Amino acid sequence: MKPEDMEEQIIESYKQDEKMMILVFAQWCVNKDLDALDLYTKTYPEQKDNPLLKEALALTVPKEESETIADDTLFGVLSLYGNDDLAHTASRYTKNNPFDAR
Repeated sequence: MKPEDMEEQIIESYKQDEKMMILVFAQWCVNKDLDALDLYTKTYPEQKDNPLLKEALALTVPKEESETIADDTLFGVLSLYGNDDLAHTASRYTKNNPFDAR
């Protein structure tokens, strides 16, 4: 495999994984009766119209049809992609806030 092809494959894989991370966040919000766009905009006000988030929201299912997404799972996925700010915002809506410095 050519180095250029390998690089392109790695980039495409990262993009797919990033979409999965956004979908996990969107479904977690649905499951918690939270507005994913609102939480995202509170965290990243300069990115109001995130097309990947809108795409992910279209793929979510009603919370009654969804598997449970543990808060720790969400935080782990967001952290893996460097979305610590979004994890911090989301943590305000959990009972076990990992960012609570009590």
